[in-house]
Amino acid sequence: QVQLVESGGGLVQAGDSLRLACTASGRTFSSCAMGWFRQAPGKEREFVAGISRTGDSSYYAASVKGRFTISRDNAKNKEYMQMNSLTPDDTAVYYCAAVQTPADSVVSDQKRYTYWGQGTQVTVSS
Repeated sequence: QVQLVESGGGLVQAGDSLRLACTASGRTFSSCAMGWFRQAPGKEREFVAGISRTGDSSYYAASVKGRFTISRDNAKNKEYMQMNSLTPDDTAVYYCAAVQTPADSVVSDQKRYTYWGQGTQVTVSS
């Protein structure tokens, strides 16, 4: 079992930065691929970024590539996402997710994720 808790959301202006964190409980964090997803009002939840178990591999949605950076610290059971140059289109509830994987690979398909946090709101004003 893995419990996930997100933090770091808030209200910012366009062009600002935020750093989201996801804290995991349980002893299997280092065996999990991790991801960030978001859901804007009236839209489906979408993949934002993913990182492999070791952190050696990462993958980003085209809409955030070059602005967002995903990272993890397995010693602290934490995952992070640094978000720069935020725009109003980034406004959404952001979720972290985890799935145990045998391989050190990134998982972008949300259907494969087993564990989910409750989400943290990010609002970007223009």
